[in-house]
Amino acid sequence: MASVAELKAAIDAALQQISEVQTSIHAAIEKLAETQQTLAAALEGSSHETVEAAQASLSQAHQELEDCLAATLAAVEQAQLYVATL
Repeated sequence: MASVAELKAAIDAALQQISEVQTSIHAAIEKLAETQQTLAAALEGSSHETVEAAQASLSQAHQELEDCLAATLAAVEQAQLYVATL
């Protein structure tokens, strides 16, 4: 069984990895927003169903990235609460 110090160190390492993931998610959200704007500008005035489907898919991807970010924030909070009990 790991000591408390080893457990805390392992959790800190995991939290650092989560932080890196969050940075990547933020970058993906920003890039996706740029992509949505580019597509919207390129297809302005088009009401073709495939255009609407593409825009809806990008919106869904954006929401799923936001949900993913929220999940990582919740994971960090729970890990920090656990560390506080050690």
